[in-house]
Amino acid sequence: MPHLFEPLQLRGVTFSNRIGVSPMCEYSCQDGLASEWHFVHLGSRAVGGAGLVMTEAAGVSPEGRISPQDLGIWSDAHADALAPIVRFISHQGSVPGIQLAHAGRKASTQRPWEGSDCIPGNAGGWKPIAPSPIAFSPNYCPPREMTREDIVRVRGEFAAAATRAVRAGFEVIEIHAAHGYLIHEFLSPLSNQRLDEYGDSFRNRIRFLREVISEVRRAMPDRLPLFVRISASDWMEGGWAIEDSISLAKLLKSDGADLIDCSSGGLVPDAKIPVGPGYQTEFAERIRREGVIKTAAVGMITSAAQADHIVRTHQADIVLIAREFLRDPYWPLHAAQALGQPAQWPVQYLRAAPKGSLPRTDREN
Repeated sequence: MPHLFEPLQLRGVTFSNRIGVSPMCEYSCQDGLASEWHFVHLGSRAVGGAGLVMTEAAGVSPEGRISPQDLGIWSDAHADALAPIVRFISHQGSVPGIQLAHAGRKASTQRPWEGSDCIPGNAGGWKPIAPSPIAFSPNYCPPREMTREDIVRVRGEFAAAATRAVRAGFEVIEIHAAHGYLIHEFLSPLSNQRLDEYGDSFRNRIRFLREVISEVRRAMPDRLPLFVRISASDWMEGGWAIEDSISLAKLLKSDGADLIDCSSGGLVPDAKIPVGPGYQTEFAERIRREGVIKTAAVGMITSAAQADHIVRTHQADIVLIAREFLRDPYWPLHAAQALGQPAQWPVQYLRAAPKGSLPRTDREN
């Protein structure tokens, strides 16, 4: 029976445990470049023992950012800024991952601690693009409907970003198709009102994501796994539902995706979401079982016993943790102690480790 501290192999990459750092926006970049903050933020979670350390959403283009302070990977300079962080994560025994994203109609907005309003062009913002010209809410920027030329261009931006990510040393690439951002906007009938080959029917609405996956997969070595984060439900009548996610998962596996990261919501501001411990885990379990693909569980997972139970009962293959990692960068080391599992500690910290702890082995990607 698998457990939280059993290694997991996906393609040619082995994760030392089933704990991952979920992508978390930091809104702390200048011109999309990773900084000392990102080195400390991501590096400390690797020191803390996570099997996978994922960056925040990295914009595949300047207009693909949520805010002007978002991380980006639209140039070689962005990849060069990330490369030292990637090396450090690997040397701590963790697998470095990056989430590639385009914010779509939720782009050009303020950082959360400054508000949530549209940033107009004369204040450093830009005109968002989306499948249909429907704003997320009245205080968000109204988007421009994407042309077919835009669709081709953005697909290429995802592929180019993947190429740069591989060059920087990342061993997992995740495509962000959740939380109301661009790809999710194509998936849901609430935000996609196109009548061409990218809208109307289920097959047409998933076309853009499948094309992005195809191009990103070609840009990656076969040994590296590809994750896709989806919102398994819009939590809204007439929107994207879990049954759609299961049907999608079956197709994405054949397209080259290795794991579905199962989140939910974010498409519309008035969704009624029953937030609570493990409220999204059922999505991961159903997609894993009925979609016959590996999954990640995420959302209000805070305790070692809870995370271990998710893996032991085959609800998901890996647990991605966000806010609890903000509270405790060393959560995996503490979880191992709580579960009676031997943890691998950095050799620099061994003198403070519990009895039975193991010295950590560096990874060379």
